[in-house]
Amino acid sequence: METVSYKELLSIVAIVLTFLATAPYIYSVLKGATKPHVFSWVIWGTTTFVVFLAQLKNQGGVGAWPIGVSGILTIFIAILAFAKRGDVTIAKTDWVFLITALSSLPLWYFTSDPLWAVVILTTVDVLGFGPTIRKAYHQPTSEPLNFYALFAIRNLLVVMALEHHSLTTVLFPAVLGLTCVFIMILMMYRRLAIIVVSQGEQ
Repeated sequence: METVSYKELLSIVAIVLTFLATAPYIYSVLKGATKPHVFSWVIWGTTTFVVFLAQLKNQGGVGAWPIGVSGILTIFIAILAFAKRGDVTIAKTDWVFLITALSSLPLWYFTSDPLWAVVILTTVDVLGFGPTIRKAYHQPTSEPLNFYALFAIRNLLVVMALEHHSLTTVLFPAVLGLTCVFIMILMMYRRLAIIVVSQGEQ
């Protein structure tokens, strides 16, 4: 009987955390309480799944599994958003993000190196957090802290579970993990600032 390796265990835990973080959001979409922006989720699903393929190409091994699962779930949310008549408005920046993300594929093909594809996709994903960061600053109670905490921990576990550590395999989960931590710190700081101001006005 084969035993589960340390890295496989970390990867399994990371996958479980991915489901735990995503399930309430999917449930909210199914109920119609949340109407995701279809185009945003298409972009995020595309970037995440292509990074997963790049990690596999660069011998990321079991550590790439959670990113693959995350990519599938993200694409599923995009499909749900379309089926449930989510937000289908498309801004010029949405097209820029999508075209930039897709440009990583021919770049990878012609250079035979997935690194620059991962750099482009990571940049697109982080830029996609712009509206969320702005919202977290102005409305710090509108975003759940535990959602970002779960994904920050998930990405740390992904990095630890990778069978081969290189810039290609580590960049995406590390940067997204740090982005989640940044959003958490921003929200906690802003919540505290609002409490201090409200107490000063009393």
